[in-house]
Amino acid sequence: MRIAIAAVIALGALSLAACESQADKVAEKQADAIEATGEAKADALERQAAATPNEAVEKQLNDKADAVEKQADAVADKVEQDAGKKD
Repeated sequence: MRIAIAAVIALGALSLAACESQADKVAEKQADAIEATGEAKADALERQAAATPNEAVEKQLNDKADAVEKQADAVADKVEQDAGKKD
């Protein structure tokens, strides 16, 4: 009897995990794309910063790069959280 109950619980958990995992996989791919785009933009800004002889401009570009990357991470996190709420 205990084995049967454990099997039913395990099957229920697996079916629930299967539903969640599809939405989570899609959200994770979207989040990864958002993060990659943000990182690419930040990298471009950092290259511009490294190429400028003006220290003030260099700092501004590096600060903007940090902000772009931070914003992309926040949006990606929200995408993943929103997907979790839909499950």
